[in-house]
Amino acid sequence: MKETLWLAVAALAVVLVGVLRFVVRGGRDLGTPTQRTAYDTLHTANLAAPPLRAGLTRDSAGRAIGALRRVLGTRAAALAGVDGVLAADGVDDLHIDLLTPVMAQVMSSGRARAVAVGELGCEGVATCRLRAGVVVPLEVDGAVVGALAALDETASAGLLRLVGEVARFVSTQVALAELDASRRRAAQAELRFLRAQISPHFVYNALTAIESFVRTDPARARELLVGFADFIRYSFRGQGQFASLAEELRLVDTYLDLERARFGDRLSVTLRVAPEALGVQVPVLILQPLIENAIRHGLEGSDRAGRVQITIQDADSEVLVTVEDDGIGMVPADLRQLLEDRDTETSGVGLRNVDERLRAVYGEAYGLVVETGVGAGTEVSLRVPKSRPGARSS
Repeated sequence: MKETLWLAVAALAVVLVGVLRFVVRGGRDLGTPTQRTAYDTLHTANLAAPPLRAGLTRDSAGRAIGALRRVLGTRAAALAGVDGVLAADGVDDLHIDLLTPVMAQVMSSGRARAVAVGELGCEGVATCRLRAGVVVPLEVDGAVVGALAALDETASAGLLRLVGEVARFVSTQVALAELDASRRRAAQAELRFLRAQISPHFVYNALTAIESFVRTDPARARELLVGFADFIRYSFRGQGQFASLAEELRLVDTYLDLERARFGDRLSVTLRVAPEALGVQVPVLILQPLIENAIRHGLEGSDRAGRVQITIQDADSEVLVTVEDDGIGMVPADLRQLLEDRDTETSGVGLRNVDERLRAVYGEAYGLVVETGVGAGTEVSLRVPKSRPGARSS
């Protein structure tokens, strides 16, 4: 029994020595005390960044305030918005009530201020450790959107500088949230604008084609009318700004069926799709405008038959989409004007809209690439990442 006990003690000692060596070695690996302090501060600040990128709300402030207080190293911290205190850490309800008018005054004036000992009404409470502090406004584009407060036993000049820097960090995250929101609003506006452009040209031609079958082939007219209704329903869908490529292709198939009713054998379409690309999420209505452009500039205005080839390829982390026609093409300079001139009342609005939405969602590197020439047809291609950018999507 004693031998077993001694063996257990010896084993425990070996484990403790190993753990001690690991801790010491790990401490050395983190660098100097200054480096460890910098690492801890940046790591803690980064915990507050994601919630704040959602904007300055009660929920985001509540998830970020703990990390902000640890960065400040004070006993308490609070975040306020234009509607009052949003969240606090280490602050009781009494001090929140005492702090609220001070934070409101800072937001009103736009100037940081120190809260002197006793100013919060704690001078008679010997055990109170939240007797002083610093309050700094949060600004986005020159407008005050909130305030950050740090409370402790004293308020030094060093604390004022520190809270000022942390407030700038918070302001930057909130500004980025505003930028993300403005991008989403812009993308939604572009989509609404594109939807408005669908009606004049396409609706007239589609209804004219359906009308031509009403007497000669009622069943075909009914089929086309159902397809037209499906097309309009999808185009004005309200379920968000993204759809799978499979859904986009179903819309394209409906659209092409309506166009074949107009052009008959003159329109030939070839489709090649990598199956692994079908589930990739893309901004809605990015394919149909490209095919409409190919048909309008490739077939309309010409008596000969025309070919449109749609290719969707898997390209590692991206999907490559190409729409090519063998139509009349156009002068590259004229195409450039269509894509750049927002006041041009032409069919180029569809291409321009898709180009701008792609850049807004994925970045400037993801716009349309167009190759054309008079008599040489037109090829339009785009790339989309397989991973959907959720912060820019809806």
